[in-house]
Amino acid sequence: MTSSTSLSSAPHALTRYGWDDAWAAEFAPYAGQGLLPGRVLRVDRGQCDLMTESGVIRADTAFVTPHDPLRVICTGDWAAVEATGNPRYVKAYLPRRTSFVRSTSSQRSEGQILAANVDHAVIAVSLAVDPDLGRIERFLALAWESGAQPLVVLTKADLVPDPDALAYLVQDVERAAPGVQVLTVSSLTGEGTDVLAAIVGDGTSVLLGTSGAGKSTLANALLGEDVMDTGAIREVDGKGRHTTTTRNLLVLPGGGVLIDTPGLRGVGLFDAEAGVGQVFSEIEEYAARCRFHDCAHEAEPGCAVQEAVADGTLPQRRLESYRKLLRENQRIVAKTDARLRAEIRRDWRMKSAEGRANYSAKRGGRP
Repeated sequence: MTSSTSLSSAPHALTRYGWDDAWAAEFAPYAGQGLLPGRVLRVDRGQCDLMTESGVIRADTAFVTPHDPLRVICTGDWAAVEATGNPRYVKAYLPRRTSFVRSTSSQRSEGQILAANVDHAVIAVSLAVDPDLGRIERFLALAWESGAQPLVVLTKADLVPDPDALAYLVQDVERAAPGVQVLTVSSLTGEGTDVLAAIVGDGTSVLLGTSGAGKSTLANALLGEDVMDTGAIREVDGKGRHTTTTRNLLVLPGGGVLIDTPGLRGVGLFDAEAGVGQVFSEIEEYAARCRFHDCAHEAEPGCAVQEAVADGTLPQRRLESYRKLLRENQRIVAKTDARLRAEIRRDWRMKSAEGRANYSAKRGGRP
């Protein structure tokens, strides 16, 4: 039987995968049951690969497959697995420190967990085409909500040889990502990869982005070898085919671990109001100075947000993106929150009644 003291002692076989004294303390009850700790490397069809103190093992996930999709075991989880057996079973996983969750594309608007226990959320954006600032803001909202520190990496910088044009693109992205580091890299020339390696060398990072963003190429550059498959992209839109089909946890030679993910076609918000507020922190600061606390930032007198738009301090595009993400997040939450649904309906009825009254007044009271 393995004790929690020996599990936390260094050098431990799992230390390079992120194991520390806090995880050892969480695992102590399972150690007393004779179970082994392991970090989930990948999950596939009811089974998962885990790195344990004795090496990589495959285990069945039947005991950790609840109906709630947010509670299924995920790449990056720390799990308690049987020491022996054929097959072995994962009996439980430890409480997550952070979790990256998006809304699924299903009509049920369920959440899907993409990675667990992540310290850095690396958002890869290809410079093969002009960056989609709205999509970047969407990724950032999910990243902030997850509890991880986001980082925007503009890949394929070699495709923008003009330094002034590159600086302009970086400035554009920085305005869409307040408080977030924006880094330009080129896996072809090696530009910026050393800086990125230093950042992700501490803790666990998840690599996110759309197909063709260069995630797998970037992962190979960080790993120092061609581990992940890569594919060509279409010149017309910079999109590529999915070369990564599962979420894989990989050990980096300079320290830290990296979770590579498949390209995400959809990046739906899932109860990410705080994350949206973080992405648009300047708008929320303006809103705090509005005359009315319930200002909708449309035509109300004394609206500090509209004043910022009028004097050019706040781009109209930012305000529209902020409204769009808030509305989307509200719809997602309302589908699972009966009280909020009732509030939305009541607010809609009040606005409809006000609209009818205003229209009647304009017509001199005639219906």
